[in-house]
Amino acid sequence: MNAIETTGLCKRYGNKNVVNQLNIQVPKGSVYGFIGRNGAGKSTTQKMVCGLINSTEGNIQLFGKPVNDPSVRSKIGTLIEQPGLYPGMTALENVILQGYSIGIDSPKQKALEALEMVGLSKAAKKKAKNLSLGMKQRLGLAIAMLGNPELLILDEPINGLDPEGIVQLREVIAKLHEEHGATIFISSHILGELSKIATHYGIIKDGELVEQITAEELANKRKDYLSVKVENANEAAAILKQELKNVSCQITADDEIHIPNFKDSKLVNRILYSNDFNVIEVFLHQQDLEEYFIELMGGKDYE
Repeated sequence: MNAIETTGLCKRYGNKNVVNQLNIQVPKGSVYGFIGRNGAGKSTTQKMVCGLINSTEGNIQLFGKPVNDPSVRSKIGTLIEQPGLYPGMTALENVILQGYSIGIDSPKQKALEALEMVGLSKAAKKKAKNLSLGMKQRLGLAIAMLGNPELLILDEPINGLDPEGIVQLREVIAKLHEEHGATIFISSHILGELSKIATHYGIIKDGELVEQITAEELANKRKDYLSVKVENANEAAAILKQELKNVSCQITADDEIHIPNFKDSKLVNRILYSNDFNVIEVFLHQQDLEEYFIELMGGKDYE
């Protein structure tokens, strides 16, 4: 079963479709990384899934039921853009209030547990207005997690966090996924962090789905290559093609030799050394999620 499934989903503002014919499937129990440039339609999509805004066209189902079904609304926790906090209330009071609003009896203990999970126990008595941006993000996550939702929808939750906070948030998300079986639908521009936890990806451009792929499929599609820095790159490449038979050698603008899908650096080094080439460096380059995404977007920066 899919936790989220959209069919022909559109959102139009004026004459422009911000989201256009979007068909995504977020499997139950997955961590689904939702990726796209700023303005690609990620937040709009997540708001429609949460029921915060209505779609212009199309259909959304959560756990096989309509998005407005009360039985599924109670299964969702959300953090979209900035968390909605009461600035004059403490961090603990904000979480407790959310507990009452979703029907948790005596929610103080659950609120304390949620603050502990996101590393805000020591700030429980601080008023929300006195928290840093990163702490407000973590407080928003604590509120979203309250009640152990089956589906957690997070829009750029890493924004404003310092490196320690990013690691902590990643660990919290991994724990929710692994120990509680929660489905996580998360957008983020920090693709290096996203790649450490995501099991599935949806890549969106100008409101349309470009690709939907599992982490395993992405690993198999990655364009890895052996990079060789050597004097006389053209001559060295000719020797490597002759000795290695069924390999291709690409020479870059920086006079590096790239050998796609080849990993035996010792063999390459031995061939070049025995042919009197001065090898400067040999290393295996593995394409990461960010490089894959930028290539998919046409080679330009995604910000």
